[in-house]
Amino acid sequence: MLNGCGLLDRTRRSGLAESGCLMSNSKASAGTARPRNKKRQTYMDYQLLAVVILLITFGLIMLYSASSYEGYTKQSDDMYYFMRQAVFFMASIVGVLLVSRVDYHILVRLAPGIYLLAFGLMALVPIVGIERNGAKRWLGTDGGLSFQPSEIAKIALILALASMIVSFGKKIAYKRNLFWLVMVILILFIGAFQLTDNLSTGVIILGIGAGIMLIYYPDMKQLIFLALIVIAAVALVLLYLKYFADPDVVSNDFRLARVYSWLNRESDSSDGSFQVLQGLYAIGSGGFFGKGLGNSAQKITRIPEAQNDMIFAVICEELGLFGAILLLILFGYLLYRLFYIAQNAPDLYGSVIATGVMLHLAIQIILNIAVVLNLIPTTGISLPFVSYGGTAIIFLMGEIGVCLNISRQIRFRKQKTVDK
Repeated sequence: MLNGCGLLDRTRRSGLAESGCLMSNSKASAGTARPRNKKRQTYMDYQLLAVVILLITFGLIMLYSASSYEGYTKQSDDMYYFMRQAVFFMASIVGVLLVSRVDYHILVRLAPGIYLLAFGLMALVPIVGIERNGAKRWLGTDGGLSFQPSEIAKIALILALASMIVSFGKKIAYKRNLFWLVMVILILFIGAFQLTDNLSTGVIILGIGAGIMLIYYPDMKQLIFLALIVIAAVALVLLYLKYFADPDVVSNDFRLARVYSWLNRESDSSDGSFQVLQGLYAIGSGGFFGKGLGNSAQKITRIPEAQNDMIFAVICEELGLFGAILLLILFGYLLYRLFYIAQNAPDLYGSVIATGVMLHLAIQIILNIAVVLNLIPTTGISLPFVSYGGTAIIFLMGEIGVCLNISRQIRFRKQKTVDK
């Protein structure tokens, strides 16, 4: 339990009950000031919007620095990636302001349809999808506008779980309801993994679902049992790949090959571990204050597509540990604002949605940095608001817009006091 008005307490309330987290319930004692009247005030989390804009600005600067060489050599334009990302950012800022005006209860009512739409679009990928870099994950036109349907699955899962948790109420602890909650998560995971060939997004979906269940599901014993099964299975796979796997057999599956390279990075430094090791060299060479903006050497020839998943390594090389810490502080404050909205949301719907968005961003940030630091195998997960990618930024900003709408419906009660 987080506190007296925390997230877990909301499972005991009606989904439409107004939160009291922002209001004092203490009674004025005799001889002291007492309330005379109460006035409702509308609140909007402009601090959340401000930190997002700061991250976007920082991301654009670092994106230009990381991509200018590749843009010039491949597209004959050093601002090619920067301009494309800037267009997406500008469109998404307008979109987030519009979405913040849409009542999130409407989205919750549409949750079943959004869920089916997400799965249906993923099912179209093997049939009419676009293949890039050996993976078929996109819908659209080759060379034109395209998007990844698996990105929709993340917000679809958050809305679906919010709707189900509120509708189950006190009956959420029943085993049949646990079964349906788990199935809703697994269906989208399987869709992302099998239909769009995107295990990294599937892992994020599992993480969001597991995090929401951990916070809102009352029976921890069942969740711990499921978690132990998953941990044991992962441990067995890692032990097999480390000590018993045949490298020639493992190389036939690129995912197993990535894990094998991670476990044996020194012996595979010229192939599977090349990108990560070069990223570590970039981080180490940056020192505390870095080489200076635009002065990265590793991005030129040693880190392929540095503007994507490995952009954090370029940040560390050019701005040093100091710049990396500043970025982590911005991310930390972003997550804090989402946590604040989740705790003080006007109802359980808003609380679950804000929690889901917070978990989504936290998981993606942690996994991206963990890959760059070689703490986990390469996953292909981008750094939110910083890495290059139009689809990801649009849907991320859509989630931020929903959270801003939740914050708009938080109500303060301003008390005026007079001496008795």
